[in-house]
Amino acid sequence: MKKKGGRKIFGFMVKEEKEENRGSVEFQVFSFTNKIRRLASHLELHKKDFSSERGLRRLLGKRQRLLAYLAKKNRVRYKKLISQLDIRER
Repeated sequence: MKKKGGRKIFGFMVKEEKEENRGSVEFQVFSFTNKIRRLASHLELHKKDFSSERGLRRLLGKRQRLLAYLAKKNRVRYKKLISQLDIRER
């Protein structure tokens, strides 16, 4: 979902905002989501790559824990994030 000029990263994450807030929960979830999507597409081609599958499960767990933390601390930010990333709610 990148634009040619490099201004938008994922629709809602502007490049300047991304560089400033790398430690925020939203950026971390965004980063894990991108890695998860890349690994999922890799595993569709390479079904027997079990080490990548283990890495995918670890990333899913990390993202799940961060989302649980965000849901507990700030429900509005959590709802906004899962709607923007198209992550289905538990």
